[in-house]
Amino acid sequence: MAHNDEAQAGTLRRTYGGGLHRNCVLRRHGRRFSSHLLLSLDFKTVQTVCLCMTSAHHRKKQPELVRGQLLKVAARLMIEKGLPSVTLDAVSQSAGVSKGGLLHHFPNKVSLLDGLFESLVDNLDEAIEARMLIDPQPRGRFTRAYLAVCFVPGGMPEGEAWKSLTIALMGEPYLRERWRQWVAGRAAEHVGTDSSVNAELVRFAADGLWLAEAVESHAIEPDRQRELMDRLVELSML
Repeated sequence: MAHNDEAQAGTLRRTYGGGLHRNCVLRRHGRRFSSHLLLSLDFKTVQTVCLCMTSAHHRKKQPELVRGQLLKVAARLMIEKGLPSVTLDAVSQSAGVSKGGLLHHFPNKVSLLDGLFESLVDNLDEAIEARMLIDPQPRGRFTRAYLAVCFVPGGMPEGEAWKSLTIALMGEPYLRERWRQWVAGRAAEHVGTDSSVNAELVRFAADGLWLAEAVESHAIEPDRQRELMDRLVELSML
């Protein structure tokens, strides 16, 4: 048994020994341990140290989970009740997070909306990138990906939240500026393949179609939708 304990201790030392910061100290029954002492610890002590490290790791991850939950609740409130309903009190109560916990991540409503905007834009970028990876034609590739994500049903991750944010963009100058920056950044990034007049027309068409869907101003039948999509894809390649 002693041999097995020592073997397990050695494994834990190799796995976790280098992971402890030089100045990191842990307490166990009043004793203080640092990384350079791990080599001399018995198996049970090493195991306790490692369990403490694992617990600390989970505590570090917890704020990220709380932040994500707050953003999900803000998006849901915006979808169900509109932008005015997204208040700090409403979000904290719906998320089951204390007001202080919310303020730790988002000190005001502007920072909360900024966080929601960034989260949605990250999803948009990922969806566009995924579409681009399966498109073999370089010319207009970004434009076709943008069109597909914005126009094809289900193409936009968290599409309902995006619809609500689209409406919010109209009334919030700082959100409009954030969106302008995103558009300008992507245009500059893909200037070599997507700067033609035709590509720009397709992106404007995609924006118009997206807005029409967001405000429910037009009901486009599936067959008509496919025709529009095919025509715009053709235009992006010219």
